[in-house]
Amino acid sequence: MMRRTLGVLLAAGLTVAQIQAQTVGRMVMDRGPGEWAEFASPDDRFTSNFPGPPTVTPTTWTSEFGAELKGRVYAATRGNGRFQITAIDYAPIESILTARAKACPVGAETCRGGADTGVGYWKNDIRGAIDFAAFRLMQRPGVRVTHFMWGFQDMVAGKLLHLTNPDGTRTFASIYFHDNRLIVMEGTVPEAEPEPGLFQQSLGWLDATGRGIRYATVYYGDPDLPKPPLHQRSFISDFGRIDATGIR
Repeated sequence: MMRRTLGVLLAAGLTVAQIQAQTVGRMVMDRGPGEWAEFASPDDRFTSNFPGPPTVTPTTWTSEFGAELKGRVYAATRGNGRFQITAIDYAPIESILTARAKACPVGAETCRGGADTGVGYWKNDIRGAIDFAAFRLMQRPGVRVTHFMWGFQDMVAGKLLHLTNPDGTRTFASIYFHDNRLIVMEGTVPEAEPEPGLFQQSLGWLDATGRGIRYATVYYGDPDLPKPPLHQRSFISDFGRIDATGIR
């Protein structure tokens, strides 16, 4: 399986220049330049195939309820195709929106929130993060949505979109929320080229130690729900998971 035989690449914790230097060296050793290989980001808890070492740049994201969040964009190209994963850290959302709610008028529930929504609506901001990200993609100028569905990747629930862009290219997007991180995956290819399945279907998850994991039941990004149990890996089957431990 490609997931097991290709190298693990570091994609977090350094400057962009350092990241590029390290990932290029590792990628060239494992596969040739521009060849598909597995990439791992321990800090953003995902693995994915990329066609060569992705560049990693910082970004910001305004959540649906107005919190300013930080993240990273991992991007690479191959031929006329563009492949990108945006990872947004939602871990500070509770503290940001709780602090902002202190300025709300007394009794203004739509501003202050409550136990079910979270103070300042931080819980609802997490619950709706996938739908909000999907809406943002749909709102891109001139984009036509040709397919929209629910799905999961390694049992993490999300949404999948097919978009036709004004220039005729097609974007195949999938959006997930895992371990306080919003993950927006986009593969864009010319109209005549195949869907970017090697990219879209390669997404996997890491735990806090960098160990590849797969859940036993569907994982939903709701702060009030416990994480589902993990499949137990064995010498017979590891469910295609790679490990990225010890590469920070």
